[in-house]
Amino acid sequence: MRKAIFPGSFDPITNGHYDIIKRGVSLFDEVVVAIGVNAEKKYMFTLEERKRFIEEAFKDEPKVKVITYSGLTIDLCKKEKADFILRGLRNPADFEFEKAIAHTNRVMSKIETVFLLTAARTSFISSSIVRDVLRNGGDISPLVPDSVLNKK
Repeated sequence: MRKAIFPGSFDPITNGHYDIIKRGVSLFDEVVVAIGVNAEKKYMFTLEERKRFIEEAFKDEPKVKVITYSGLTIDLCKKEKADFILRGLRNPADFEFEKAIAHTNRVMSKIETVFLLTAARTSFISSSIVRDVLRNGGDISPLVPDSVLNKK
């Protein structure tokens, strides 16, 4: 079974994340969306809300599993018996950052990182942009799946 972990904070999930997950499903037997817990970070949405957003967005996709975790992603990969980490790249800065993490993970384990370029229509979207638009009362509907819009 080809299983990939797609780690992130997903605060909130964006259409860019959604696109990477949908495309990952065509490459892997299972994509585990792993919401990382970082005590140092201040989140806009609770862990439960973030998990619910993703589960609702993929409720009709049996190949997507949503979990939460803390600690090293490579330890999660071992626990979940996943041989791949799935990551999306929006720009050269993402590449440089993700490359360093992928090399470190490869030195520490046999986990391969698979990079997918974001679609042109979503490459500008980040969770931090979505949070900023939300804080300022803007319309996030073009930026996120419906599950985030229906957050009540």
